[in-house]
Amino acid sequence: MKTIGVLALQGAVAEHLNKLEQLGAGHKEIRNINELKEIDGIIIPGGESTAIGKLLTDFKLMEPLNKAIQNGLPVWGTCAGMILLAKKICGQKNTYLNTMDITVRRNAYGSQLDSFITQKLISSIAPYELPLVFIRAPYIESVTDSVSILAKVNSNIVAARQKNMLATSFHPELTDDTSFHKYFLSMC
Repeated sequence: MKTIGVLALQGAVAEHLNKLEQLGAGHKEIRNINELKEIDGIIIPGGESTAIGKLLTDFKLMEPLNKAIQNGLPVWGTCAGMILLAKKICGQKNTYLNTMDITVRRNAYGSQLDSFITQKLISSIAPYELPLVFIRAPYIESVTDSVSILAKVNSNIVAARQKNMLATSFHPELTDDTSFHKYFLSMC
């Protein structure tokens, strides 16, 4: 059985662990470099990207996690996790893990009050419309040719994949659907 880690420094950790539990997948919280060596894939949850980025540095996980992803460890960044994976962030010089060829716009839909839920058919993930929960969400402004766009909402890129990296600007862990988690498990 594959073991999926959920980066447990800040954010929606329990929600992802619950989804993995529902699917019968092995799972564990990741807080240090030794735990990073015991997994077959990792989810970087939503939360505050600046806080998670600082904690990755404080817990000395930034470089080892970057290296593991570069070496092929499957990774899925949701919302803040997507920002952490991006090689470019609009209006910001610094990046975090800097692994995925995407340019991300933070808080692209506005403030917390502008959060919304919509439905979308994403045929590469499921044969039915999926609920998409956007909370102070980013979106992907541009991608390179090496990135596959999985979904757009109102012309904005909200889900993409590049080799072992998956990014969504919404929160599948906050819905009753497990399709995105099944898809990520298939990558591991």
